[in-house]
Amino acid sequence: MTQPSAQPTHAPLGAHLWVKICGLSTPESVETAVAAGADALGFVLAERSPRTVDAGRAAELVAVARDAARRAGRDVETVAVVRDQAPDVVERLAREAGVDTVQLHGEEPDSAADGLRALGFRVIRALAAGDYTARRAAGWTTPDRLLLDAAVPGSGTRITAEELTEAPDGFWILAGGLSPANVAEAVAGLRPGGVDVSSGVESSRGVKDLGLIREFIANARPA
Repeated sequence: MTQPSAQPTHAPLGAHLWVKICGLSTPESVETAVAAGADALGFVLAERSPRTVDAGRAAELVAVARDAARRAGRDVETVAVVRDQAPDVVERLAREAGVDTVQLHGEEPDSAADGLRALGFRVIRALAAGDYTARRAAGWTTPDRLLLDAAVPGSGTRITAEELTEAPDGFWILAGGLSPANVAEAVAGLRPGGVDVSSGVESSRGVKDLGLIREFIANARPA
């Protein structure tokens, strides 16, 4: 595995809105996202998702992403998305896929994130907005980047004000129900440091639309 270069745990503030396109499964969608200016690309290694790819396929897509990023003259972060898988399985999948970052999108303990960081991976901790609100009230914090999603990831449902009564301090990533039509409004209302989209740039469930990927990034950046 190519080890990630040293970078701060949180993306810098004030540069531009960080954009991640998730659930990619074809070279064409990867190349389109990089060319359109995506900062990060997500590959779903979790089970039972219409967007799931195996580690071997993810490694091929990571190679496409890095080649496209090299040609574009910039870095693009590659992210393995996992959910409620054993820590040793997650570590093996991440190594085989050759990603920079692992996104924990389930009920993984904090020790799972600790183990991944010790191996050189960056970590994104994904939580439903309601779960985050409850954890924050109990005093929970994380050293990793925080992604807030709808209660059912990939459902296309947006976070409501009732679910997210108080936005996180500093850099955080908004996901859940975003699309080219609503991303600017969502960013203006909640002021995240980044956005993450999957179903909102699909022509059908699990099938990415290249035009929608370009449109989403173009509409997100001015926000």
